[in-house]
Amino acid sequence: MIGLRRGLVHGAKIAALGVSIPERVLTNAELARTIDTSDEWISSRTGIRERRLCRPDEATSDLAVAAATDLLSRNGHHAEDIDLVISTSLVPDTLFPATASIVAERIGAVNAGAFDVQSGCTGFVYGLATATAFVSAGIYDTVLVTGAEALSKALDWQDRSTCVLFGDGAGAVLVRPSDNGSIFAFDLGNDGSGAPFLNMPAGGTRLPASHETVDDRQHFLRMNGREVYRFATRRVVESCQKTLDDAGVAAAQVDLFVPHQANLRIIEKVAAQLGFSDEQVFFNLDRFGNTSCASIPLCLHDAMAQGRLKKGDRLLIVGFGAGLTWGSCLTRWEL
Repeated sequence: MIGLRRGLVHGAKIAALGVSIPERVLTNAELARTIDTSDEWISSRTGIRERRLCRPDEATSDLAVAAATDLLSRNGHHAEDIDLVISTSLVPDTLFPATASIVAERIGAVNAGAFDVQSGCTGFVYGLATATAFVSAGIYDTVLVTGAEALSKALDWQDRSTCVLFGDGAGAVLVRPSDNGSIFAFDLGNDGSGAPFLNMPAGGTRLPASHETVDDRQHFLRMNGREVYRFATRRVVESCQKTLDDAGVAAAQVDLFVPHQANLRIIEKVAAQLGFSDEQVFFNLDRFGNTSCASIPLCLHDAMAQGRLKKGDRLLIVGFGAGLTWGSCLTRWEL
């Protein structure tokens, strides 16, 4: 039997937010000095102008720990009160143990369980949905969800189709009970037929590491950009519309739409299909690039800092990525 920490709760909310942003900035102009590209080529096709890179001695867990520490220090919460740590990342420290286990130990979450969620760039939304389920069911009071990426360690810096797109960073949120049910609706989906379109071919049990896989550069991220674009502009719209319909909310009633920061062309097309105005859509990929599971919490941090996201606002977030997976969530912002 599962012991409940408290009575059955009516819902859940995002109760705290923290981020970790590496200091190193890599501009398009710098990239153009090492590969066949230009600032104009990258920015016109993706909307990205620069990205952050972690230090050579930093791993994904280091960024996650920094984001969680930022959350705890700025919001008056205590690590020993955390019941569960969920880590989401495209590139965890290792296949095992779970990055969440490392994070929990380093921040002092001595009373917490810990596990990783692997859902590609949709991981943060999947992690948020999992945390919401635990809290709404009354099983746990306080769940930490981190979205952290050291993607620069997994890129082929000779492949201009991928290395110009991604950056490093981390965000963390704390999910706690809410009597008024601040998180309204989720939609999660998956189409495994698209698995070859975004993956890291080698390093698992399908293609264990060998001289051949290393020589063939199969331990780096690979992506079919055209297929990912086609997938995202169809499935993301469907997911967002389903979430809005389930919550009984119209697009015009959404105060801020925060999509995964993959490509400005995808963001603009999805926003237009859903009927969002420019004022309703937030993006910061021009400064961070695609930070995978970290992109949504980094956006939330920036949106708050810019006054674009305020307490009581209706917020729609959506992620999409390897799997191919997608997930959207409608919530009322409580910070």
